[in-house]
Amino acid sequence: MPKGKRAGKVKDKWREKRWITVLASPSFDRTPIAYIPITNDELAIGRVVETTLFDIARQDPQQNMLIKLRFQISKVEGSIASTILKGYEYSREYLRSLIRRGASMVNFIKDYVTKDGAIVRVYVVAFTVGRINSSRKHEIRLAADKVISSRASNATYEQFAQETVSQSISRELYENTKNVAKIRHIGVRKVKLVKLGEVGGEKVLPPVVSGEGEEQEEEEVGEVGESANEAEVARPKGAPPAPQPAVPLQST
Repeated sequence: MPKGKRAGKVKDKWREKRWITVLASPSFDRTPIAYIPITNDELAIGRVVETTLFDIARQDPQQNMLIKLRFQISKVEGSIASTILKGYEYSREYLRSLIRRGASMVNFIKDYVTKDGAIVRVYVVAFTVGRINSSRKHEIRLAADKVISSRASNATYEQFAQETVSQSISRELYENTKNVAKIRHIGVRKVKLVKLGEVGGEKVLPPVVSGEGEEQEEEEVGEVGESANEAEVARPKGAPPAPQPAVPLQST
C-alpha cells in the first residue's frame, strides 16, 4: 500500500511577532497609547492606532471619551514606535447628542495648508438656538474660514493639531460667531491629515497610508450646508481631488 504523505510542520507565525509600545505624537507628550504585535518594522510603519482623548489626558471622562484620535506609526526604533496624529473627530454619539429640534446646523469643510506645508481637511459644525436663514449661515462659515485660515498658516501641523484637540480653536470660533447668531455649540468636529509637509526639501514623515477599517469621506470638500450643492469655498492649490460626496447630515 502506498504510504500516506506526512503532514508538514505548521509554522507558528505568531511566535515570529514581537511587541512594541506605540507612543502618541510629540504634541501629546509621547504618551503610551497601545502595545501591539508586529512582524517587522517596515510593515508596522503606516499602521493606524485609534484611541480617545481620555486615554491620553485622563481628565473629564464624560467629555473626552467622546473624542476619538487616530495616530499613524511613522518610525519604529527597537521596541518603541513614534507616531503622528492622522485624525481627530467627535464620536457619532457625541455629534448626535448636540442635535436639537427647531435649531439649525451649519457645516463647513475646507482644506488648509499649515506653516510646514501639511494639508489638513477641517470640518466645522455649529448648532444655533432656533433656526437661522441662509445669509447668517454664510456669515458663520466666512467667520470660521477666517479663524482657521489664520491659525493654520501660523502654526505647524503638530501645533495646529494640539490647538484643535485642546478646543482653543473652538473657543475662538465661538467668540467670532456669537454676534452673528445665538450659538449653542460650535467646534471643529473633525480634522484629517491629507498630506504631510516638507522641511528643508525633505519629508518630515513617510506618506500617509490609509488605515484598515477607516471610514470613507462623508462630505464634499468646500463649504457644505444643508445640501451637498452649497459648496463655495475653494480648496487650496496642491490639494488632492475631493472625494465623491455622500448624503451629509441634515439640519433639524
